[in-house]
Amino acid sequence: MTSQDSDTTSSQPFTPGQARVYTEVNEISQLTRALRKAGRPVALVPTMGALHEGHLSLVKAAQTIPGVTVIVSIFVNPLQFAEGEDLDSYPRTLDADVEKLKAVGVDAVFAPSPREMYPNGPRTTIHPGEAGRILEGEHRPTHFAGVLTVVNKLFAITNCDHAFFGEKDYQQLILIQQMVTDLNMQVQVHGVPIVREADGLALSSRNIYLSDEERELALTLSAALTAGSFVADRGADEVLATARSIFDAKPDIEVDYLELKGLDLGEAPEEGPARLLVAARVGTTRLIDNVGVPLGTGFKGLDEQQQ
Repeated sequence: MTSQDSDTTSSQPFTPGQARVYTEVNEISQLTRALRKAGRPVALVPTMGALHEGHLSLVKAAQTIPGVTVIVSIFVNPLQFAEGEDLDSYPRTLDADVEKLKAVGVDAVFAPSPREMYPNGPRTTIHPGEAGRILEGEHRPTHFAGVLTVVNKLFAITNCDHAFFGEKDYQQLILIQQMVTDLNMQVQVHGVPIVREADGLALSSRNIYLSDEERELALTLSAALTAGSFVADRGADEVLATARSIFDAKPDIEVDYLELKGLDLGEAPEEGPARLLVAARVGTTRLIDNVGVPLGTGFKGLDEQQQ
């Protein structure tokens, strides 16, 4: 399909797999409308750039849909940053990002400016509800309204029928699924497992802020989550106590929260799947992580069920 038969305004043709960059709402919308009209599924991978293997795992998951066109958005969304957060310093590496996307065969990149996304300013936002008040919402009260608003806009702009998000931002994933359900959006939301370094550190664009010493200290997050999850057969109290003991041994880490929740972020069950979530500051860098916890059965119980 070329730009001429997709009604895009650019003179350059659209070539699948070439990660062509679109910066205007109308242009990417015209392209994706034409694709959908032709019966082609469109999958969106929303990112803020500074791409790493975690982002590329989302792309690869999206590419498994038969006949799909994969769009990656790169937009550092000002609405989800509160005053004093790292909006200005957040890494912006568009050229390098596009090269990575081209290497894995992404079809198109949507990289708008803030003015293109919010030409009239942030007038209308989406309220995340009660599930947006806890965990991250307690520490970043305006964050999820900004996230849901931009995701809603990106869904509408790209005409996608699939969207892929990483489980590292687990609360974000749950709230986006909630929004899609509650607002009757015709988008299927896919969660993709966390990608980690060999030593367990969850991949994050913010990891580049860490000094060598801080990066070593940051391993405490995954170590605490792993330790907690491995005593899942002993119940919720033991999971939390074990994870907290790991942090207690590292007083240089400032923990914002360490909580065990149900998969829907409600109360954790006495027995069954749950999620252990943490946010902590290592130096000046705030990191989040989480892990699935099979409460009451433990991983041994899961192994037995699979046999």
